[in-house]
Amino acid sequence: MPTIMIFHEVDDVEHWLSSPKREEIFGPLGITVRTFIDPANTHRVGLIVQVPDMDTFQRIMESEAVADAMKFDGVRPETILTLVEP
Repeated sequence: MPTIMIFHEVDDVEHWLSSPKREEIFGPLGITVRTFIDPANTHRVGLIVQVPDMDTFQRIMESEAVADAMKFDGVRPETILTLVEP
């Protein structure tokens, strides 16, 4: 199962942490997500994501549902950095 690390900034960390959107979108696809915050930067957060397969993950990340969820969560898309375990 591929593991991905994602870093980005959000408008409001508490809102992002409490959002149900990650589970609503990723849960039914068997994608698990662990959340992290940067205690030194109040807007930087991170995720460790385990996906059944990269094709499914890439397809969902390009969907309107994810774009809407990121907007709801206050994600700053221009700050997203994605790293994939080799």
